[in-house]
Parts: sequence; C-alpha cells; structure tokens
Amino acid sequence: MAEVRRFTKRLSKPGTAAELRQSASEAVRNSLVAEKTKIVEPLDYENVIVQRKAQIQSDALRDLLQFPLDEVSISTIPRQRRTVHSTLPSDAEKLAQSLLVKECIRTYNSDWHLVNYKYEGYAGDFRSLPSKVHQPEKLPVQLFEVDEDVDEDVASICSQKEGNIKEGWLYKANMNSTISVTMRVFKRRFCYLTQLSDGSYILYFCKDEKVCKESKGSIFLDSCIDVVQCSKMRRYGFELRMQEKCSCHLAAESEPEMEEWVLTLKKIIQSNCDTVMSEKRNGEASEAGLDEDSFSQGKSESMMASLEKSMHPELMKYARESDYLNKLSRNEGRCKLFAMDPETQKLDFSGIEPDVRPLEEKFGKRFMVKCHDLTFTLQGCVSEQPDGTPTNVEPFFVTLALFDVKNNCKISEDFHVDLNPPAVRQMLQGSLEDGTGVASGGSRTGNDSHLKGVAERLLRYPKQGIFSVTAPNPDIFLVARVEKVLQGGIAQCAEPYIKCSDANKAAQKVFKAAKQICSRLGQYKMAFAWAVRPVFKDMEGSFDTSAKFSSFYKQDSSKLSTEDLLKTLVDFRKAEKISKLQVIPGNFDVTIECVPPDISNCVTSSYIPVKPFDESSCSCVSFEVEEFVPDIAKYMYPFTSFKNHLYVYPIQLKYDNQKTFAKARNIAVCVEVRDSDGEKSHPLKCIYGRPGDPVFTNKVCATVLHHQQSPEFYNEIKIELPVHLHEKHHLLFSFYHISCDINSKGTTKKRENIESQVGYAWLPLMKDGRVVTSEQQLPVSSNLPPGYLGHHDPDNKKHAIPDIKWVDGGKPLLKVKNHLVSTIYTEDQYLHSFFHCCQTSQSATQDITGDLVKHLKCLHAMEVCVMVNFLPTILNQLLQILTKTSQAEVAVNSARVMIHIVSKCHEEGLDHYLRSYIKYVFRTGQYATSENKTTHEELARSITVILKQSADFLTINKLLKHSWFFFDLLIKSMAQYLIEKNKIKLPRSQRFQDCCRHAVHSLLLAIIPHINLRYAEIPEESRSANSSWAHFMKRCLTLMDRGFIFNLINDYISCFSPKDPKALTEYKLDFLQIICNHEHFIPLNLPMSFAKSRLQRIQDLQLEYALNDDFCKNHFLVGLVLRELAMALNGARDNRHAAIAIVKSLMMKHTFDARYQHKNQQPRITLLYLPLLKVLFENIQRLIVKDLSVFSMNFSSSDVRDDLAFNFSPAGGASVLRKSGSFIDKELALSG
Repeated sequence: MAEVRRFTKRLSKPGTAAELRQSASEAVRNSLVAEKTKIVEPLDYENVIVQRKAQIQSDALRDLLQFPLDEVSISTIPRQRRTVHSTLPSDAEKLAQSLLVKECIRTYNSDWHLVNYKYEGYAGDFRSLPSKVHQPEKLPVQLFEVDEDVDEDVASICSQKEGNIKEGWLYKANMNSTISVTMRVFKRRFCYLTQLSDGSYILYFCKDEKVCKESKGSIFLDSCIDVVQCSKMRRYGFELRMQEKCSCHLAAESEPEMEEWVLTLKKIIQSNCDTVMSEKRNGEASEAGLDEDSFSQGKSESMMASLEKSMHPELMKYARESDYLNKLSRNEGRCKLFAMDPETQKLDFSGIEPDVRPLEEKFGKRFMVKCHDLTFTLQGCVSEQPDGTPTNVEPFFVTLALFDVKNNCKISEDFHVDLNPPAVRQMLQGSLEDGTGVASGGSRTGNDSHLKGVAERLLRYPKQGIFSVTAPNPDIFLVARVEKVLQGGIAQCAEPYIKCSDANKAAQKVFKAAKQICSRLGQYKMAFAWAVRPVFKDMEGSFDTSAKFSSFYKQDSSKLSTEDLLKTLVDFRKAEKISKLQVIPGNFDVTIECVPPDISNCVTSSYIPVKPFDESSCSCVSFEVEEFVPDIAKYMYPFTSFKNHLYVYPIQLKYDNQKTFAKARNIAVCVEVRDSDGEKSHPLKCIYGRPGDPVFTNKVCATVLHHQQSPEFYNEIKIELPVHLHEKHHLLFSFYHISCDINSKGTTKKRENIESQVGYAWLPLMKDGRVVTSEQQLPVSSNLPPGYLGHHDPDNKKHAIPDIKWVDGGKPLLKVKNHLVSTIYTEDQYLHSFFHCCQTSQSATQDITGDLVKHLKCLHAMEVCVMVNFLPTILNQLLQILTKTSQAEVAVNSARVMIHIVSKCHEEGLDHYLRSYIKYVFRTGQYATSENKTTHEELARSITVILKQSADFLTINKLLKHSWFFFDLLIKSMAQYLIEKNKIKLPRSQRFQDCCRHAVHSLLLAIIPHINLRYAEIPEESRSANSSWAHFMKRCLTLMDRGFIFNLINDYISCFSPKDPKALTEYKLDFLQIICNHEHFIPLNLPMSFAKSRLQRIQDLQLEYALNDDFCKNHFLVGLVLRELAMALNGARDNRHAAIAIVKSLMMKHTFDARYQHKNQQPRITLLYLPLLKVLFENIQRLIVKDLSVFSMNFSSSDVRDDLAFNFSPAGGASVLRKSGSFIDKELALSG
C-alpha cells in the first residue's frame, strides 16, 4: 500500500489536495485582478466629433468614423384589409358617443406606424448579417515543386484516377546503343499517361496493371518533340523522338490502339510546344514569392519605370494588363480566414429577433359546405306543365350549424339554406304578397340594388358556407335541421313521408294540402327533421372525407332545445340508441372541402365582400359563418375590424297556467328591435333575413310548436346592432296564437283570424351601460302602452308604469338568452367602467382626476380574453393617461395595469401581439398635450417609481421579466418624437431635454439593485432585465447623445466586480455582447489617431495602441471588451469562453460585413484590436501550443488546459498583422 503524504493525512477527505490548490490559486489570481481594476471615463463623443471635424472629413476612410445621416426614418403603411372596403359603417365615427366605441373605431381606422432603421440588419452578430457567410467545402490543395519528393512512389501518383489521361498495354524497346532494335528487345509493359500538378505530362511503365508500385521507368513528355508511326521494327509500332536526338520505340497490340496512342501523344506534344513558344514570345511578367504589397511597390515599379523609358507602347500596355491580371488571379478563390471557422455554419437563433407581423384576423380550421340538393322519397310534379320534373311536393328549409359535443356547446351561428326549386318557391308567394309582413318584415328590393357593395340578388339564396373551427376535435358535428311551413303536429306531417303505400296518391294529397297551407301560413315554420355528419377525424383537424350525412330523423316535439340535441349527439355513435329514432327517407346532397387561401367571391358574416371579389363573373357567393370561439385566452386575438352582432335565442314560454287568453296554443314568437317605446315607434330594419326574404328585415318569427301552451324554441335571430346604443334600445317580443284550421271549402280565413295577439315582452339591450347577454327571465304583458319600458325603482325593483297588465301576475314566463359578438362593445364590467370613468372625467385639456385610480386597480380583475381582444385600444388609453395626468398616483397605476397586461399575455403565449402593437400600432404623436409631455419621459418616470417601491415585489418582478416591452415603447416613442418634432437634424446634445436624460439616468439607478443584488432570488427576471437594458442602451446610441450613453454603460459596468459570482459575470458579458453588436460599432470606437501632430502620432504609435487608459477612453467599447477579456484570462475558467467568444464574434462580423470590404478598411479596423497582442503576451503562460520553438521567448507550460481555439486575425487578407502576428500557431488554444 502506497504511503499517504503527510499533507494529505491532515485533510478531511483524501485526494482533494489538487482541488484546494486550484481554488487557492484562483482566489489569489482574482485578488490580483481586483487590485488592477479601475474605472476609465469614456470620451465626450459629441464634443470629439465637433473638435476633430476637419480630421474626420479629410480622412479617406471617414465612413468608418461617421454615422450615416439617413439611418432612422418613420413611415405610415395603409392598413391591409382583407375586405374590399372598410368594415366600418360610413357614419360610424359620427354616431359613436361612448369613449370605448370611439377608441375602437379609431384603432380599426388607423394605419400602421413604423420606425425604420436602415442598417438594422447589421445590428446582430455575424450570423444575422444581410450577406450570408459562405464556407468553402474544402480548401484547395497547394502543391509546390519544392515540396515534391523525388523518391515519391510513382505508383501512388498513378493510382490517382483524376490525373490519368490514358492507360493500357504497350510493347517497349530497350534504348541501348550497343544493340539494335529488334523484335526480341520489346517487352510488354502496362503504361500510365499522367498529368502532374504543374501541368506537365509523364508516361510510366509498370510490369503489371495490378502491381502499380513497381514502376520500371518513365518518360517526361516535355522533352519529346514528335511521335511518328514506325512499323519496321514491330507491327503497330511508333516512335517517340526526343530533343537530344534519341528516341523511344513503342508498339501497340492492335491498329486502333496504336492510332489512339499516337493521336493522344501528338496532342500533348503540340500543347507543350505552344506553351514554350508563348513563354518565349511574351517573357516572364511577374516574380513569385513576393506578397501583393511588396510586388506592387517593388518589382512592378522598377519594371514600369524601365518600360516607360522604352519606345514600345504595346509592350507597356501589355505589362500593365499583365500586372492587373496577376493581381486578380492572386485574389481569385482566396478564402477569408474566418470562413473556415465551424462557428460560421452553426445555426444559432438566440440573437435573432422574432418575425413581427401586423395584427390580423385569426381563423381556425376552415372548410366550405356546399349544399346541392335536398330530396325526400315522397315526390311529385309541382309544376302545371305535364312534363315537369318530380320534386318535393312542399317547400323545405335547412339550417346548418356546428355543435361541439365534447364541450357541450354550439360553436357556430346558423347558416340558412333554401334549396327549393323555383316551382316550389312559388307556392309561398301568395302568403308573402297578401300578408302584412309579420314575418318577412319590410318591402322587397329590386334585384339590381346593392347592399354593402354587393348586389342583393347574390345574397338572398346562399348555398355555400365557410365554417371555421379554432379547436377541432372528433366530437364536432355538422347538424342540419329541416323545417317546413306550419301545418299541424310533427308526427302527423311526417307520416306520409314515412308510411305511404301509394306514393303518387300520397304525393298529390300532400301537395294539395301544402298549397293551401303555404298560401295562408307561408311565413310560419315548424320543425320537421334533422340529420348529422361528423367533421373531423382527430384533434389535429383532419377532415373526415369518408363521412356523409346520416338519414333524416323525425324531430321529437319534446326535444327541440339545443340541450336536447346535444344529449342526442352524445349517443350518435351508439347504434342501439340511434336505431330507436324514426327515419324519414330522403337525401341531403352536401360536399365539404378545404377552403383555399385565395378564395374569390366571398363575403364576411356581416356581408362585406372579401378580396378578391368580382361581381360581374360571380354566380354564387360564399358566406363566412361566424364561429363562436371558446372563451380561452390562447384562442383569442386582438380585434382589427368592425363587427357588431347580437344573437337572440328565445328558449321557452310558460303559458300553461295563464288565464288571460282563451286561445294560446300554436304560439309564434316574433322579435323586433326598437329604439323607443313611444306610440309612433317603429322596428329597426337591422335583423338578418332568412333565404328569400330581404337581406335585412325588421321582424323575424321563431318556429311554431303545434298545440303546445309551453313551447320550447331553438331558433337563432341575428341582429346587427347600431353603432350607438342607448337606454331606449330594446328587444320587443310579440306572441301570437296561430290558427292552423283550413276551411273545408278550400278558401282561407281572413288574416285577422289567423293571428291572435297573446302578449308582449321586452328586454332593454343596455343595462348599466353594457349590452345584456346573460340568460333572462321576462314577465309578459297582455298590452303595450306607450312608455312601457318605464323606470326601475332601485329599492323595490318594480315598474313605475301602472297601465301595464301582466300575464299570470307578472311572473317571469319568457326565458331568453343573448350572445354578443362585437368588436366595439364589451361584456366585461371592469373595462366598461374604466372607459366610462375616463369619459366622465374632466376634459382632455385638464388633469384626469376623480376615482380613476380605483377603476385602474379594478382592471387587474379584467378577463384575459377581453384583455387580448381589446389589447391595442386598452394600451392606447393607458398611455394616453400617462401624458394627460399630473398626478403621480394615476400615472403609476396606469403603468401597473400595463405590467399586468404584458405579464398575462406572456403567460398565455401571446407576446407576439405585444410586439405587433409596438411595431405597427403605437404612435406617440397622438398623445401630445399642451404641456409638452412625452410618452417616453412619463413612462420612464412611472417605471422608476415602481422599481423603487420595495413593498410591491410581485409587480417589480413582472416588470423586470418583461421589461423588453417597456424599453421598446420608450425607443419607438423617442424615435417618433425626434422625427415628428424635426429634432433629428439637431446636434445630439440638443435632441432631448435635460429632464428626459435625467429620467433615463434615474431608471438606470433604479434597475441596477434588482439585477446586482437580487440575481440569486430572481435569476430569470434579473437576466431578462439585463438583456433588455442592453438592447435599450444599444438603440439609445442611435438616438441620443452618445457620450451620455457611454457614461450610462460605464456606470452599469462599474457595478460589477471581478469577485462577482458566475451569474453576474455572465450578465456583464451578455450586456457587452449586445452593446457591441450595434450596427455602427466601428464609428462608435473612432478608429483614428488621437495624437496632436503627425510626428507625435508616429512616435506614440506604441502607446496609442496599448491597452491603457487613453486607449480605453478614446476607443471606449472595444477597450471595454478587451479589458474584460484580459480579466477573464486571468480569472476563473468558467467565464473565459464567453469573453473569448465576444471578441471572436466581433472579428468575424467585421470580416463578413459587406460595408467594410474595401482593401483599406479592413487594416484600419484591425488597428482597434492591436492591444489584443499585448493581452496575449501577458497571458502567454496560459497558452498551449504543440511547438514551443516558434516563440522567441521561453516560458513554462501551464497545468491548466484549454480546448477552445482562438482566432486572432479580424479579417482575412488584412496585411497589418501579417508580420507581427506570424508567431501564432494555427492550433493555439486557451485553457478554459
């Protein structure tokens, strides 16, 4: 057993001596570095630019010293709409009175406002440069004569197939002067004709084609002058004649082979002769071994000088051309050093900004339903012509809708289809023309009239509906409900279609009854049948193309409601359940197909035409069917267009206990929208009509359930709400008893005997300023006196109008539900109250006061879905408050709400909407006030106050984590402010007032403690804040006083210490990496001499480019990076790679930057990195090379190894470091 060292015995754990020595060494090294670290104040950049203006202007490379003038600009892009014209009504802005409605309309009507940075493509690392980095697959092999080995195995050369010109068997005669050439001296050899790397040709002789390494001789064809056939010595022979009057006799095995060999050798000999003659005629034009600079300054000058003295202008011209061509050939195919670095081809998306798209409407999985035909088995000839085609004997009407059984809800609006042939439709004309228009509501318009830019004739009979499903699943069904004209009980009407022994007789009987019913009750419908079809196969939204509509099932009169239908759909795939349903024979011809992205002749759910739309070639319009998107935040998107729909669903009327009306069984519910309860009030024409009716009507009736005193309803009434809603807007429900009796003589009863008024109910659309959407229980009145809306007493909640006669004692008899789909009205009480408070506060020219703080705090309880839907409008209003209020509490609470909104969007993965808002929507000019407050200044102040409030750590953590949003807002506001106020042309020191600079500096002081002190407590938040602050500083270098920003960067870096933990050192290096990726990094470092006179500049060249205080001051950013690299090389190994990577990335970026490709620009850039050589020499003991003899000094190797290769040259082809950097071995590595 080996003896244990005495030192090791004293340790608590044997074997840890090396680790302790390493930690002690690092501690000593860190303490030494800490002593050397000191703060160097940067130069006053703007003053230096002014003072050295003459030097900069006279510099031939002044582009490396100046920022371009046209760097920042703003532009306004017209909002790209998917519709042919705006979705906003023409008078929407005039009619709007609510602040929320006004701001929404303003948002949807505004264009996109962008800030453009011309050189933004250069603001990342080398991977994101506009010019892509090309890495050659393989460096070409350079073979020189001095490197050739004379004893090299010729067979190995011959084995290279790419060098072989020809090969085959030949007979070779021995060239011996003592004997004559006869048949006996010919020996069979396998010959290789090969071209060498220098272009010469050689013929090898081998004993066997398989044994290539044993060459028996060779002939260099450079010495051959001719080849002739010579068959005297041997058949198929030929002779190679040499320059020294000697020859070589060869022979082939056949005449074709001989001719082929002779032809090939003649071509080679002729090529060699041409080359020799050309060289003799032209002479040597250049000398090898000189580099480009020495050649152009040395030999070329002497040659040109001698040629100028000659009297041969053609020769002078040739010499100049040769000189130029030689330069081009030397640069041809030359690779940049960094192009061979494997880092250039690695995919790194960490620094790439996400692609930001404008806000747009979001759709789910879209598919088109084309309805072709609806036929039942019972058919007959409806037309009076004897040769008419058999059709359905009465009109039927189809309503399509999507139902989600998994989530137990309806997910689309109704799509109404009328597939009746013209002859069947004529059966309804009598009732519509003779009636008072109870159901149709409104006069018919001509076929040539237009509505919203579309001919009404194209909208009256829809057959193609485009459905959208945001969350597809296999339990989504397309349901078709079939209705017919009211006639009697469902079972009685369906019996002829189910049981008929004599089809013709039954068809005639049904047709005769239907003709009378249609002329009398054509406007009233009843439920008849339904069918269902699955849509998707899986959760990904794959369409079930093999599925078809089921058979028609007779509608059960006791299961009419949507809830009953959903319960039935749950059991649809259970055969034992479906088999109990009664089938009505028939066929519904429908096709479902995917919707192409460029579908033409389509209208939205508001009947606005969608691009492209060509009415002249349009025969059938496709209708977008509104989707009822689930109230889940991830499915939401910010509204971008106007939409204002209300869907009304009468559910049930309980009239079984009423004693007011004697006859109230076949009850029809008619719905109207009114804006007044006066005597002369009329219904508004804002209800979407059914197929065949006018596009917009003033009254719609629900289906009638025969002989029921407590009927249930499933109908959907779609209403286009007015832009401005007030307290008088309400829904009026009128109830009628419909008489279904038919006179035996065939004549119809009078109209007044068909409909009997049996009550009224009304529902105000607005309650507390919001649209009423929850399920309501309404009382029914037997009369409708003027002023029936009345006023509610807040104490007893009873009407103050005594003339109303309530049915059944005023009990709630009617159950109704509303569903709002609007982009200008909200159901959220907190959002509505906030905008209402803003509107009722003092005028915009004065401070916003009152209880606004309370409503701002209530916004934290706002629904996330509502927050996302109205995101641009809410953010605009919050930013507007910042510039209008003089109360710090209001401004701070406004900023708090913004922090809450930004945090919620990130939690739901919707942060891309925030980026779109900043890039396209936000505009600082619209919030300007008379007090000249700016958004960026007020926002910076509010953020600073929040960061200093130590009690509210939750809000501070959210702010730090998502600080990018607020810093981007600040930058865009600053850029727009400079350009719109025409301050971009001013000197940078005059662009922003002192108060603005003070706000930015205060923000820095407020954010530093949260990064520097709380990094262990909140690592994710502090890292995000560090990165966001770096991006903010980088963009400020483009807009603000660069000297001021240099000082802020210096202040921020000075808060870090060499003794900091690994996390803080990473923060510092990440910060520097982002700052140094500025698109104008070179001009920011001013690559020029700062010595006063030329002589002094030459004398102080060594001092100028040493990493001293003067260098770090004059070339601030690069000096900062090199100092950090020097500290990292002397520090812990964990952070060396990051520091090295920064310098290497910068050098690679300069190399591939298309702006700096001129031959004189790269050397000038290289001067910025000359102090790197001294840094390397100072750390020479930490370098590991394979051959130490390349160094002119002796040093001991270090025990610490490193595996990261370090490339030193900032640009391939740069000549400044060519000699001084020649000592660096290509396999140099740094430990770490």
